[in-house]
Amino acid sequence: MKRLFSLLILGSVLTMNGQTIPSKPKLVVGIVVDQMAYEFLYRYSDTYSDSGFKRLLRDGYSCENTHYNYIPTYTGPGHASIYTGSVPALNGVVSNDWFNEQSGAYVYVTDDSTVSMVGGNGLGSKMSPKNMVATTITDALQLSNQQRSKVIGIALKDRGAILPAGHAADAAYWYDGASNAWVTSTYYMQQLPTWVSAFNMQQPAQKMMNKNWDLLLPASQYNQSTADSVSWETLYTGETSPKFPHYLPFTGNSESIKGTPFGNTLTAQFAMAAIKNEELGTGPETDFLCVSFSSTDYVGHAYGPHSMEIQDTYLRLDKDLGELLTYLDTQVGKGNYLLFLTADHGVTPTPQYMESLRIPAGTTTEVSMLQSMQAMLNAAWGQKDWISAYTNQQIYLNDALLQAAGKTIEDAYNVLYPQLMKMDGVSYVLQINKLNDATMNNDVKELVINGIYPKRCGDIQILYEPYWFEAYRPTGTTHGSHFSYDTHVPLIFYGWKIKSGALHRNVYVTDIAATLADLLNISEPNACIGHVIPEVANGK
Repeated sequence: MKRLFSLLILGSVLTMNGQTIPSKPKLVVGIVVDQMAYEFLYRYSDTYSDSGFKRLLRDGYSCENTHYNYIPTYTGPGHASIYTGSVPALNGVVSNDWFNEQSGAYVYVTDDSTVSMVGGNGLGSKMSPKNMVATTITDALQLSNQQRSKVIGIALKDRGAILPAGHAADAAYWYDGASNAWVTSTYYMQQLPTWVSAFNMQQPAQKMMNKNWDLLLPASQYNQSTADSVSWETLYTGETSPKFPHYLPFTGNSESIKGTPFGNTLTAQFAMAAIKNEELGTGPETDFLCVSFSSTDYVGHAYGPHSMEIQDTYLRLDKDLGELLTYLDTQVGKGNYLLFLTADHGVTPTPQYMESLRIPAGTTTEVSMLQSMQAMLNAAWGQKDWISAYTNQQIYLNDALLQAAGKTIEDAYNVLYPQLMKMDGVSYVLQINKLNDATMNNDVKELVINGIYPKRCGDIQILYEPYWFEAYRPTGTTHGSHFSYDTHVPLIFYGWKIKSGALHRNVYVTDIAATLADLLNISEPNACIGHVIPEVANGK
């Protein structure tokens, strides 16, 4: 039901339904749900509470037709796109990892060998945002007031915390299961704040894992899901069938909590602790908290988007969101915070499930594709390492070897194209340096072009037919394509000066940062290509 608004400008404040609203929000909260398809807002609505997703839809402004405008639709690029208002072609985040032709090694999106882990006992987490070449809306906020805002990123995944918080962040925290702790890196600080150390000392993950993961509601209420045990679901270690309850023994390492809904609960608890202890939303300037809920992605990969496990994960996330919203009401105040919720990508239905319904689908593997393409070039030109790497459905040719043999990228393409197009599931084979000349659907062509940052991308791109992908295990599913099931995500604005309603025209994820900049009266991030969504900003 829509709210009735009465707005009365009173100097630097206004009133909304008799409530005093500040001239700028005290706190912006960005929520990214990892691997959330748009339809999850509604598929499980009969079993959602009134305090989580339903509250956001009822009292917020929902952009119902929000899409990604590039490929690949992965976690790293998704978070970067949301906060830079841009695409991989401009922000440089082309994937979660990519091949570096100069070093001959793979680069993880937030790798930074110049920094060290802070707060953990592992060797990992040498992480920073340095590989993202553009600024974020959080950076723009810091630049607008000489860094008087406080900006913090939180997620189980390092990339889900680091990329949103931007380059000028006060902190980014991610969860290291080997250390059973929230950690950061020396990019941000030399030691953890006292409150973070105290939170870690309580060992909340251990407490959550010392119980079974069972259904939140009676099984009869999970009628939007497939049977509890099907062949395409992944087994936990020690399981003989993927059935509830799932036993989660704590063995000194809490990494596996990420693959349960309790990882989201842990994230929400840590976010609330950050709000309190960092006194977010209490200063003279607008603060920004970036929260990414990552467990939905881990569970989704293992069980697929039609499983009882993913439904239960969303029911529990709904409760976590309700608790977070109630906490924000109490700690920051209703009308004092601006919140948005979106996702970093959608999800592909499990191919085996689609096949059971006689819907065309299938999988191949990255390894088998690489072997096949090497064999094609070897048959044409002789036995040599013509391909340096194959990742993200892109072929990185061995440039030095091609040059020595008097061959070109086009020569390789001409060998590979006719044979690859005979393979089941392959729809397009594209020469990346000639994308503008490709004969294909223009909308799809634009998505491919938007995903290409030449310094980090390969020479030839392969695209698959709907419900096809390169699987890294025989069960579960993934994402990354240009199809709507991977590009269509929720987008809801809520809180400070946001009217209730819904928008059904097409918008892009890149429009989020532009709209936030307009609401906050600050400059857009430096590579932003998004446009202000006027229907969202018209309450300003």
